[in-house]
Amino acid sequence: MRRYYAILITLPLVLDPGAVVQRPVLPVAKTGELVVLTRNSAATRYIDSQGRYAGLEYDLVELFAHEEGYRVRYLDRQPFYQVLPALEQNHAHLAAAGVSITARRLDRYAFGPSYQLAQTVVAYSTDNVQPHDLRDVEGKRLEVVKGTSAVDELHRLRQRNPRLNWTEIAEHDSEGLLSRLSEGKVDYVVTDSNVLDVARRMYPNVARGFALGDQEALAWAFPKNVDPDLYRRAQEFFMRITYDGRLRQLLERYYGHVNRLDNLDVANFLERRQSILPRYRAAFTEAQEVTGIDWRLLAALGFQESHWEPLATSPTGVRGLMMLTSETADRMQLTDRLDPRQSILAGAQYLQELKDAMPNRVADPDRTWFALAAYNIGLGHLEDARVLTQRRGGNPDLWVDVKKSLPLLAHYEYYTTLKRGYCRGGEALILTENIRNYYDILARTEEPHAPTFAVLLDDEPEAPNIPPLSSRPVRTKSPTKPPTVQMP
Repeated sequence: MRRYYAILITLPLVLDPGAVVQRPVLPVAKTGELVVLTRNSAATRYIDSQGRYAGLEYDLVELFAHEEGYRVRYLDRQPFYQVLPALEQNHAHLAAAGVSITARRLDRYAFGPSYQLAQTVVAYSTDNVQPHDLRDVEGKRLEVVKGTSAVDELHRLRQRNPRLNWTEIAEHDSEGLLSRLSEGKVDYVVTDSNVLDVARRMYPNVARGFALGDQEALAWAFPKNVDPDLYRRAQEFFMRITYDGRLRQLLERYYGHVNRLDNLDVANFLERRQSILPRYRAAFTEAQEVTGIDWRLLAALGFQESHWEPLATSPTGVRGLMMLTSETADRMQLTDRLDPRQSILAGAQYLQELKDAMPNRVADPDRTWFALAAYNIGLGHLEDARVLTQRRGGNPDLWVDVKKSLPLLAHYEYYTTLKRGYCRGGEALILTENIRNYYDILARTEEPHAPTFAVLLDDEPEAPNIPPLSSRPVRTKSPTKPPTVQMP
């Protein structure tokens, strides 16, 4: 009798090391985990000046997850053209990546409510002549991020302009392209207006040439087979934050100040950052040690006040690098306003005093923006602006509302009804918004300072949508605290 033996030969299984097997996500109702496709960019999700995640999309997702009780797991897809295909394969529950709603995408994806409008624009270098229409860019080196809605718009326009050509670049967003544009390596870049608004603070020779098409709505994207319960919750969430003003507050945080500086302002700041700021960095970091306020914010304030000129003097008598009045200098025990180290330390302590004087219910970053405005016009006039804001139906604890009232302090029909009278509140508005821009630039170009002391904040509540700018806890009492607006 013959016997047959089966011999099992084991061969090694060779897999493509670049291939990742991604299973479709389970319903969030079963796991409690919300899986979100995103990308690393200034308009979506990035690491901020405090080493924490930030960005409009990130804040929206975190706020939504917090209210619904979900855990969040992010899938960072680079470059951009990989985001929507991954969503179509159900690798995530939604994409929060600055996705615009287009007719072509509506056939393949579901979209939540719009939270922002953007427009496709042609960016150019101001070293060259500004383009005004498509004829000016025909035959030129034109770049666009692969997979964006701008590519669809270019294809549509080429039907009427056969000579229109471009190169699609596999990037996560167009900031890298705008850097190349600034360096003269490309003639034009097609990008979204909101991305250009943020990036031009780093590239002062980059500007908007002309627009392509109409404004488009940005929204979260969902698979076509989206879970109806998740989709409903997302729609209700955006309705809530639109109605109660939180969406407006987030848009103000990231975009409310970006168009304040012109290209010459940015170029001057970047030049002085390299030539002058190093002389005073040690003094600014020392001031952070004393107050807990980010040295880059203090440096931004110092630049706005004096352009980092220690001998600066104004016609009104304020002097020094931080432009302090004699009264403030005396209260801060400053012996020489023209000594840069003394001026920086005193200015930082004064700013912290102003922050401490705010009502406890005012949260950062609004608390910081209020303090910067008060640095210019004083706490009393700031309080008048908050009173006026409440009279006009706004929220006196939000910068996005109060900043609209500041210029009105110079109008007779308003200042005559307020306790402290006339004030050039528009100057405080400009000062604060400029400092926000300078601070953003420094946060992206200068390293943070690690303090030599630790501050415990275990008892402070989390604020996932608006992380604080300063690590120093707020004191509850201050001898200079003015009367506060009483909220209903």
